[in-house]
Amino acid sequence: MPVLSVIVPFYNVEKYIGPCLDSIAAQTLGDLEVICVDDGSGDGGPAVVEARQADDSRVSLIRQANMGVGRARNVGVRRATGRYLAFVDGDDTVPRDAFKRLVTSLESTGSDLACGNVMRLYRNLLVPSWAHREAFAKPVKSTHITRHPLLIRDRMLWNKVYRRSFWERLGLSFPERMYEDQPVAMAAHVGARSVDVLASIVYHWRQRDEPGSSITQRCLEPDNLRDRLLSVLETASLLGRGAPALKPDFDRDTLDIDMAVAVEAMAAMGTTADPALLDMIVRYLDGVSREAWQSIPFAQRLQVHLLHQRRLGELAYVFTQDRCGQLQPRVGAAGLLRRRWYARHPSMPPHLSEVSGELAPVARLVDLDWRDSVLCGAGRVAVGRFDVGELRRMRVRVWLEERRTGATIPLSDEESAPTWENVVQEDGGALPEHAFPFRFAFDPAVLTPAQLARRGRWDLRVQLRGQGLRLEGRVAGPRWLPPLIPAPRRRSGVWLVPVRSAKGAWGLRLRKARAIIGECRVDGGDLVFSGEITDIGDGEPVLRLRRRSDGEEMYFPVTLAGRDFHARVPLADIDESVGHESWWEVVIDQGTPIRPLVRTGQRPIATVAARRFLVDRGEDGCLLLAER
Repeated sequence: MPVLSVIVPFYNVEKYIGPCLDSIAAQTLGDLEVICVDDGSGDGGPAVVEARQADDSRVSLIRQANMGVGRARNVGVRRATGRYLAFVDGDDTVPRDAFKRLVTSLESTGSDLACGNVMRLYRNLLVPSWAHREAFAKPVKSTHITRHPLLIRDRMLWNKVYRRSFWERLGLSFPERMYEDQPVAMAAHVGARSVDVLASIVYHWRQRDEPGSSITQRCLEPDNLRDRLLSVLETASLLGRGAPALKPDFDRDTLDIDMAVAVEAMAAMGTTADPALLDMIVRYLDGVSREAWQSIPFAQRLQVHLLHQRRLGELAYVFTQDRCGQLQPRVGAAGLLRRRWYARHPSMPPHLSEVSGELAPVARLVDLDWRDSVLCGAGRVAVGRFDVGELRRMRVRVWLEERRTGATIPLSDEESAPTWENVVQEDGGALPEHAFPFRFAFDPAVLTPAQLARRGRWDLRVQLRGQGLRLEGRVAGPRWLPPLIPAPRRRSGVWLVPVRSAKGAWGLRLRKARAIIGECRVDGGDLVFSGEITDIGDGEPVLRLRRRSDGEEMYFPVTLAGRDFHARVPLADIDESVGHESWWEVVIDQGTPIRPLVRTGQRPIATVAARRFLVDRGEDGCLLLAER
């Protein structure tokens, strides 16, 4: 009898099933059986499994007609002989030590269930799974979901190893529909006597990019929505009976995720929507507490409320308004001693209208440049996506704040009245914005010798205050939109570098520079730049591009003539973008890395072979190449 039975259901994943089985075969826990269940695949996936079966006696293959992953898993469990059970989807992979870590933990603690952290796998890029990041930040042995409530987000089946006797004691089995894993995973968490939580990564959850390739990518289809709602109702009932204190946490996530899908689907269906689907939604929402309702943003709350009230015509209109950026309800205050803030909308009842907790400044620059050695800027600060007409006039304060010391440099503090303006978006469209304009000026002469010597990082911050409201935050905006980042200036041997973070936040970086790029342009599909190195060193320099997301590196030649350097990077040769954006840091390597400061104010954008590149500056003023 093997220690572990691994059940692998698969359907039309020929491209991925090989790497999946390779990752299981490479496990440091060798005493396992791998039960592959073909759910009626129409591609070459079964042949891939047969090839692995011929090479590895631990692998077996079961075939069935296409009856769904729930049935396939149940069939696999019935065939399993191990003391422990694990599940792996046929398009995912498992880190080499995953099963050994999970089984070893169960052997040492006697818990019923061990679960671990997860990474999302997109092509060859691994990023943390948002659903698991907090719950698995620290290891916890012999706990329970009622003592570790963040596990309410751990609703997936496959980042776990289950004690077989525990599985049978609870009589767990999968519903034969989509979204079958959530009720089983939650039943296991609630029914376990104790659970081990591992901070180690134990699963790579693939995000597939083929259209219609997964259940979640077909989430707006009526059958898909029905199965999702069935799992929501089943899980809500389970928690209501077995762990009622956890239901508000479950409802917060469900309102945010599942009900957002329901809103979009039902808004699209309109009057043609199946009444049975609407009945299921209403039945679930009838049991949601006011506290959970308040956990989602106003615009989303309004749409879910209209869905709950079966007002599908209004829902479709409001949904379109929201998507087009036209849903901007007026915000106002009530109360004297304890002022609270509410959004006004004719379709929203007062008890669901409070927005005190979601008011936040959204500040962006519309202009930034050096004028007579003074850095002058103009911007706008909004209060989320609300009409702020009732606020009339507010004071807007702008300052620079040094990260390490907290020292501040005041830039402006003026009264402002809100104005409407159409704001250009990254897709080229425009959305109306009601915001408070502001201006500021920074004279480098105010920097003290000590501040210059520290060569620190200064964040550009803004505060909006008045009428009992005080909001503050960083000034930011979409990275790919104007204004351009001004060129750096030098003072007392220190470069003052206006910078913008990868998330669009503005600031000032004080630094020295061993290499300076004076020219940067795109020439015939090549990124061409040149400059000067203050210390040429002994070795031949090479240009190194390093991708921020995963550390992938590429190398290109650098031509050196005295202290002058020249480099040419064919953009078509850059590795394909991974994820929504790829950011490449540019380093000149002479045995020690030199991060060249970009002195020019140019910001070329180029399209090469249908790929769009942005040549920009990073948070330290160095050359940054982005693709999206």
